[in-house]
Amino acid sequence: MVPFKAEHINYSIFRTDADFDWLYPEHFQLMSQKQWTPLAIARKAAEFLAEPGSKVLDIGSGIGKFCLTGAFFNPEATFFGVEQRHELHHYAKVAKNYTQLDNVGFIHANITQIDFKEFDHFYFFNAFYENIDRKNAIDDTIETSFSLYTYYTEYLLSALKDLKAGTRLVTYQGLEEVEQINFKLAWVSETGLLRMWIKEK
Repeated sequence: MVPFKAEHINYSIFRTDADFDWLYPEHFQLMSQKQWTPLAIARKAAEFLAEPGSKVLDIGSGIGKFCLTGAFFNPEATFFGVEQRHELHHYAKVAKNYTQLDNVGFIHANITQIDFKEFDHFYFFNAFYENIDRKNAIDDTIETSFSLYTYYTEYLLSALKDLKAGTRLVTYQGLEEVEQINFKLAWVSETGLLRMWIKEK
């Protein structure tokens, strides 16, 4: 359900992916299909994560598409994104200022600098894959290294393992390993790419 009337400043931005991509420079618009979460996926994922009063963290938030979409359609929750690239973090903040959403925030940091226990629920769109896929990398600032991919994946699994029971997680295109750290699958899309999890213990 759309919580705002059609004349609201943000309504037209969240109608289609093309409308949303208009917020960003052309080279980021051209990456949209591969690099940024589709609006339909973001809406469904955010709905699962956005318990009233909860703080949701997007792990590797890029230009902020998931967080802004979640914040717009779920004003009862607060969405945060952590992104290590300064340029992406900058444009996420620019988009936030344009939309005037006050229930969203962006953090410029590496995920190893984040205290996961400060947040309630999490979203992850395989942010580490570009460490092993130079062809589809956003830019050339991130090292291509299978060992780095493994390091970040293991770090994230370790951080998620320490979270309390009831923590919700949505993964898109990866990280099925969470099943090994007591996350139970609550729902999976027909394609198998979008998965919703709840931590059992």
